[in-house]
Amino acid sequence: MKVAYIMSRFPKLTETFVLGEIEAMDALGADVEIYPLLRERQPVTHPEAERWTRRARFLPFLSLGILAAQGYFLRRQPAAYLRLWGDVLRGTWGSANFLIGALGILPKSVRFAYEMQLRGVAHVHAHFATHPAVAAYIVHRLTGIPFSFTAHGSDLHVDRRMLAEKVAAAAFAVTVSEYNRDVMVRECGEQVRNRIHVIHCGVDPDRFAPPARTGRIRPLRVVCVASLEEVKGHRYLIDACRLLRDRGVDFDCDLVGDGPLRDELARRIHRLGLGSRVHLHGGQPRQVIARMLRDADVAALASHPTREGKREGIPVALMEAMASGLPVVSTAISGIPELVDSGRSGFLVAPRDAEALADALELLASDEDLRRRMGAAARETVVREFNLAASARALYALFAAQAGDIAIPAGGATEAQAEAHAVTAA
Repeated sequence: MKVAYIMSRFPKLTETFVLGEIEAMDALGADVEIYPLLRERQPVTHPEAERWTRRARFLPFLSLGILAAQGYFLRRQPAAYLRLWGDVLRGTWGSANFLIGALGILPKSVRFAYEMQLRGVAHVHAHFATHPAVAAYIVHRLTGIPFSFTAHGSDLHVDRRMLAEKVAAAAFAVTVSEYNRDVMVRECGEQVRNRIHVIHCGVDPDRFAPPARTGRIRPLRVVCVASLEEVKGHRYLIDACRLLRDRGVDFDCDLVGDGPLRDELARRIHRLGLGSRVHLHGGQPRQVIARMLRDADVAALASHPTREGKREGIPVALMEAMASGLPVVSTAISGIPELVDSGRSGFLVAPRDAEALADALELLASDEDLRRRMGAAARETVVREFNLAASARALYALFAAQAGDIAIPAGGATEAQAEAHAVTAA
């Protein structure tokens, strides 16, 4: 089965969930093609992405080939082609971001449609409910190839423009949490609930397997893996570190990631006198992150909703930490409580509450046995419910159902797989 993936940018260091899902689909036997809207150029990339970067269909915003594709559909389907332009522009009108983005991606998405038709693509899947889903919608409108999309976090919560149209046209939609599904149903209507499937992003538990804990006495090592942007709440974690220092707790905190707030956070660390305790490591490839998690004691993420409406889905960085046998300290927002059982696999506190973050970290610093019990429960949760292989099989089953192929790869049926069988049988 040939499946085309559309995403905003590729290869993007922070979107390991997209790369991991593509790798898992490939392992299941899907013939995966990649159509990024933009080529991401970063100083650090995951080594596993190199193979897929070489195969990706990177296109400029305009070229002779893109113009030829417009002519192709304009000659063969003039009414459908012109109506598509009108529907997309009308659907994105009122938002400068969506409208300009739509004007930018529409011509190349028409070229995607032309190429996917020639290459025999059976299904198109987009990651993110924003412009990638619009691109998949365009392909479907011109070719009839079924499409789906996964809604994650801020792509769903900031601006839901055209969401109802995309859900209505999609063969099905996916989201990463029950919280997100409820948001989508409120926006699109109760009638779409059964067409929106909750399939957790997952991680490979073997890649992030925990080491044998030595029980050695040392400073508590806290790790936070997250882009340095407002929604991740680093300022509150840094403030919690100041409280820990003032309380006499011995700790080190590693901030792994990069982003627009790096300089501001560096100044905050310096101003609070935490330069010897809180360390900025920049973006790191997956194998380095796995090694840092193996050497840590606790994972922390102080996410909070922003004024613009940005909000987490379920952070994959927390799944990786939990798979590594770490207890988690995070915030009780969005889908995070669906991953972290507060009091069992970690602690969840209110957003923007540095004191509560410090209290939870101090408790874990003082009780090694508690860390060990919570870490074991955290890994058990990921292996059972956030396992990349199982999530990929569930999504593959839905692809296969739309393609008229109900052969499900070995590994056990899930609710989504059973539903895919039922859809095909009907």
